[in-house]
Amino acid sequence: MKDYTNYIRKALQNKFEFQNYGHALEILNEAFPTEWDEIQSCLEQLSISIDDLKAAGGNETAIPKKFDDVLYPLGWREIRITGDLLVKLYPRRANQRGRFADEPFDEKTIEGYIDGHNIDFIKDKVAFDLEWNSKDQTFDRDLLAMRTYFDCGLIEVGIIVTRAKELNDIFKELTDHKGKPLMPKYGASTTWMGKLEYRLKSRGNGGCPILAVGIKKSCVEGY
Repeated sequence: MKDYTNYIRKALQNKFEFQNYGHALEILNEAFPTEWDEIQSCLEQLSISIDDLKAAGGNETAIPKKFDDVLYPLGWREIRITGDLLVKLYPRRANQRGRFADEPFDEKTIEGYIDGHNIDFIKDKVAFDLEWNSKDQTFDRDLLAMRTYFDCGLIEVGIIVTRAKELNDIFKELTDHKGKPLMPKYGASTTWMGKLEYRLKSRGNGGCPILAVGIKKSCVEGY
């Protein structure tokens, strides 16, 4: 297995799990060093409190806002795209097999061919999504969005941050503010690395290179 430690700051290597698909790390380092440096700085600052873990609200908790506070001032923006597909029909020239007219004889527009795809953060041609605690099907939406942006030439690489499996050790120990066990809130059918990994191995990202990042226990205060 290739050693990617030269591409990732040492301070991050024990705090996060990294899985590299489609040479995403190489692309980030060589083609987008500024954006990758900003993402690493954001990850380096991540500190999650026990109260953050106990808070209700899934992806609307304080944890996603920690990324907003760092990345938005640096010019990262949430983007949504829509697009229509224009199809042109060209007739074959008379008695010239394989040769076609310069002008179409008909055009058809498929409205809404691309619609509603949004990504949490985009800068230059780097996409970044955080999935802290949503239904695991959210990964399907994220990967479809990233491959669509990639196919349209809007991005060259994507990063998805979610929970590493080892955070379950903490969830099993804790109860929420009402004394209820915390683990059901962070169940197996929510967004974590195990649910993202098999989607990436089955090429759910299409041709878009993806760096999957798992938040580990050492990001939580006191662990």
